[in-house]
Amino acid sequence: MNQTERLKGIEHFVVTADAGSFTAAADQLHLTSSAVSKSVARLESRLGIRLFERTTRRLSLTDAGAAFYTTCQRVLRELKEAESVLASHHHEPTGRLRLDAPATFGRLHVWPAVLAFAKQYPHLRPQVSFTDRFSDLHDDNIDIAVRIGGPEQWPESIGHHYLGKERLVFCASPHHIATHGTPNTLADLLTHDAVLYGKADGSTSPWLLAHSTGNVERRFREGRIVVANGEAQVEAVKAGLGIAQLATWLIKDELARGELVTLLPELATDGLALHLLWPIGRQLQPKVHALLCMFMNELSVA
Repeated sequence: MNQTERLKGIEHFVVTADAGSFTAAADQLHLTSSAVSKSVARLESRLGIRLFERTTRRLSLTDAGAAFYTTCQRVLRELKEAESVLASHHHEPTGRLRLDAPATFGRLHVWPAVLAFAKQYPHLRPQVSFTDRFSDLHDDNIDIAVRIGGPEQWPESIGHHYLGKERLVFCASPHHIATHGTPNTLADLLTHDAVLYGKADGSTSPWLLAHSTGNVERRFREGRIVVANGEAQVEAVKAGLGIAQLATWLIKDELARGELVTLLPELATDGLALHLLWPIGRQLQPKVHALLCMFMNELSVA
């Protein structure tokens, strides 16, 4: 079966599902009810499945029809987006651009890049959300998302670009070290107070300990302070309230200024992977393509 054959009847099927009847769909498509009904019937015959339950009073999707409807909606949406891209191919980035990024990484690294991008393209209207919740790109109509962590394999409908992995290091303030001493071994490290990251469910993120064997141990411990915000965690460590294991992207400036110092570098380890994500097809839009190129250059942590 060629690709053209695969597309036949899809629009008629989707419009019928949305309208709730062949008659209403026919009015929208400017066709006869019989023509729409036959088009859907041919589609069902080609697929070998029944898409609608038909009674004299109502038309409803079967389970298979509902699943197929979701896919067809996406296909038609992407075709519409592709047509829009062709129409605006020679235009500069313009219009609304929906972005989503982790709260702390977004504010520290994504937001400056977005501001520079907005200055470069004055007709662009960025709409940005910073949250540690994994939003659904399709449901929330997100053009580009930055993700820390996530599945090993992304859905086929999602484009992705690997930005690198976090590098996690143990750190403390000079004041803490002057007061409590420098830990020279893992055993020493575990005697110090800890500043931990708290999760929404009330648990805390464990320390990841790299061993000479190459294994990484997840060590849970009590914290003197638990806080569900990376920047607040940094401030607590700077205040001398304990040791934390933090990503280097989070404390780069503090290390450069000497406000924090790294401890036991042999225990440093990789953390979560960072990715750029976007709905497949949207990278063809000038606004999305341009910002993706900027992010690929400026947000890399490899």
